[in-house]
Amino acid sequence: MKNPAEGRLSFTEMFDLPVAVDLRTAARALGIGSTTAYQLIRKNEFPCPVLRVGGRYRIPTNGLMRALGIEDRPLYSVDLELDTDGPGVGF
Repeated sequence: MKNPAEGRLSFTEMFDLPVAVDLRTAARALGIGSTTAYQLIRKNEFPCPVLRVGGRYRIPTNGLMRALGIEDRPLYSVDLELDTDGPGVGF
């Protein structure tokens, strides 16, 4: 049996996710298998909000990131708003 943590999303991949993800992607981010994810949903114990859209589950990415202890947006060592000219401009 495959270890679910082996396919876990990297920190960088987490910030590239869309606004909501499917259940398999959320399970991968949490390091659990999809069967466990479905079981947690049925028990109302999934660690973040779950939306039912038609016959599918969608997981809002911001709730998933909070469940993982990741801030809503990455912090940068440089204030990107101060650099309005872009890289290399004005040199």
